[in-house]
Amino acid sequence: VDGTGVDRSGVDGTGVDRSGADGNGMDDGEVFEAHRGLLFAVAYRMLGSVADAEDAVQDTWLGWSAAPRADIADPRAYLIRSVTNSALNKLRSVRARREAYVGPWLPEPLLTRVSSHAPGAPQVPDAADRAELAESVSVAMLVVLESLTPEERAVFVLREVFGFAHAEVAAAIGRSDAAVRQLAHRAREHVQARRPRFEVDPEQQRAVTQRFLAAAAGGGIGGLMAVLAPDVVLITDGGGKAKAALRPILGAAKVARFLAAIATQPYMGIEISDLAIELAEINGSLGTLISAGRAIAVVTTVVEDGRITAIQLVANPDKLRGISEGRTLPL
Repeated sequence: VDGTGVDRSGVDGTGVDRSGADGNGMDDGEVFEAHRGLLFAVAYRMLGSVADAEDAVQDTWLGWSAAPRADIADPRAYLIRSVTNSALNKLRSVRARREAYVGPWLPEPLLTRVSSHAPGAPQVPDAADRAELAESVSVAMLVVLESLTPEERAVFVLREVFGFAHAEVAAAIGRSDAAVRQLAHRAREHVQARRPRFEVDPEQQRAVTQRFLAAAAGGGIGGLMAVLAPDVVLITDGGGKAKAALRPILGAAKVARFLAAIATQPYMGIEISDLAIELAEINGSLGTLISAGRAIAVVTTVVEDGRITAIQLVANPDKLRGISEGRTLPL
């Protein structure tokens, strides 16, 4: 397993066997299904949307089904190239739509889980490697990836997250090896300059999250101020369909007042006492799921030095369908 969280011996962090699913002994449908998890994982990180990622995977299936088999020497390479191109096309087309979005745009959250493998298969990534994969799918990281160009994002996802060689990435996006190296360098510098410093201790993450929930539920500004960093940023995404702030809220005092206000009054017509609030692994880290028969909101945070430095709240019902349906993304 290398530093990207990819087991180069055959199984990557998505639970997909990348070495064995080459078409030998499998029909076309089985080959595609063997790669489906990897294809969705790539498309989701490129697009930040479950629906768009599923569309990209479906486009890939249609192309795979219709392609003459004599033209496909390497099924995995063909499928990765296909899903990447589909995701690139979608990413270019959704940019204008996201610029016209009501309020801040946040990626669509998903429940995440550790991949499971059949007996005898290679082990899942260890804690350090899984942390790399978890960071790559975090809401905060997906927000950073939104600021890349479509091609930079594709190169970063394929190269930095999944560990594909430069030549493989070049083939996937139809660029030269030199161009891919330049794109990778720009993307890596951009991400390094903007990525949050993630808390590596899951127990501290849990403790801070629990303190945050207790303070928010109590509606006390003092308790919230104690757990929020002075320069904390709160981004809420309602998409014009749910109660949310139309601009990011900056600073502990303002964030605390906003959270205290929404914690003490009905939300989306539902009394606070009727809402279920529970901890859940969301996009690779501990988050909060608020529900009432269906997901009402999802809250994720970034913890640094024992305090919360960033909060993302997704309440747009269109973005919570995957959560409500129990859809999971393996790491």
